[in-house]
Amino acid sequence: QVQLVESGGGLVQAGGSLRLSCAASRRIFSFNAMGWYRQAPGKQRELVATITSGGSTNYADSVKGRFTISRDNAKNTLSLQMNSLKPEDTAVYYCNANQAFGIRTIDYWGQGTQVTVSA
Repeated sequence: QVQLVESGGGLVQAGGSLRLSCAASRRIFSFNAMGWYRQAPGKQRELVATITSGGSTNYADSVKGRFTISRDNAKNTLSLQMNSLKPEDTAVYYCNANQAFGIRTIDYWGQGTQVTVSA
């Protein structure tokens, strides 16, 4: 079993910045990909950004140019630098890790961290 623990959420004014971190209980180089997802009240969970084991990144259109995802294999951490935050970025942010076992894949999730952006 893999434990993912997020930190870094909080309350910030529009235009501000936050940095989220996700600490994994084991070496992250074994994961196919890791990512950040978010869920706002009354909405479905949505992809924010992903990064593969090779370092390729993918971003939701709504955060491109404002958010940066990165991974530190030596420290077994995943980060999300969020700049120019907007009220619509308010959500619970979840860390995800995807691992392949032959033809099967398993997703691991953290417990989430709240990000609130005030206008």
